[in-house]
Amino acid sequence: MRSFEGNRVIQHTGTEFPIFQAPIGLISRAPLVGAVAEAGGVGLLETASLPIPQLQEQYEELRGRTDKPFGIHLMVGTLSRMPDRADAVLDWALDGKTRFVTTGYGDPTRFIQRIKDAGVVTYHLTDSIDEALRAQDAGVDGVVLGGAEKGGGHRADALHTFALLQKARKQLHVPIVASGGIVDGIGMAAAFALGAEGIWMGTRFIASAECPWSPEYKQEIVDCNAVISIDLNFPVIPSMRAVRNQFSEAVSRGEAGDRNKMYAGEPLKLFYEGRTDLALAGCGESGVLIDEVKSAGQIVRDTVDEFWTEIERLSGLLTPRAVATV
Repeated sequence: MRSFEGNRVIQHTGTEFPIFQAPIGLISRAPLVGAVAEAGGVGLLETASLPIPQLQEQYEELRGRTDKPFGIHLMVGTLSRMPDRADAVLDWALDGKTRFVTTGYGDPTRFIQRIKDAGVVTYHLTDSIDEALRAQDAGVDGVVLGGAEKGGGHRADALHTFALLQKARKQLHVPIVASGGIVDGIGMAAAFALGAEGIWMGTRFIASAECPWSPEYKQEIVDCNAVISIDLNFPVIPSMRAVRNQFSEAVSRGEAGDRNKMYAGEPLKLFYEGRTDLALAGCGESGVLIDEVKSAGQIVRDTVDEFWTEIERLSGLLTPRAVATV
């Protein structure tokens, strides 16, 4: 019997599957979030890059696309520096729009009580055991734990997912959602074996039909056979992982780009005009595992199917005698 009954993540999110779409800025809009939610995954609407009226428009469009549950992401680091914006975003997000939020890139302590008072479940994004333990102590309901494989800004000294999850399962009592290096059901099954109860995918959903970024960027990920890590002077992204291509190699050698800028160049021209020669094509290590652009719904469905196929394959290692004794 295939069932996620008893999984604490879906109990918290109200969704069918514990598969999260990372709330990447500029792409986590109604089309992508709605497609993930409609397929039974945890779609997340980001709140960092839009004023409240436009957020409301996205919410209304999203509700028109699906009546299934989805979540809202709060960038607490940014909100902490902008009290007026924080109040406006929290008032908007916690006004009965969702039962579930994620918080990230900062200390959730300042906001957690207000979120809990609204009856909303909170998972916090973390990159280390220490961060996860602090978030747990602050009262979050779960953590998203990111290994060093994940894309965008990353820390060179961070543990990779394989070691990180095994260590975390011994110290955390809240549910763990694994992030970093996961694009499919095989990765999901591995994460569950290591202690996770859900998975978080970012790069996989960049290479989705509903992502509004250029076909050229998506094709860079599909064609990716290797990634490269580059130190940047940009404060928000101190270092970045990207597709290894002519531009990223030139940036690494100091022959192109500007390390004082996001994506070491002009990301909007990459995102919307396909200029892979003007900015780093950011991705996680998982970019090497993606071989086609799919719809977001198909990504969720294929991941679930492959997860159960892998679980059944592993259970087949038990002999009838072993099954009888278990």
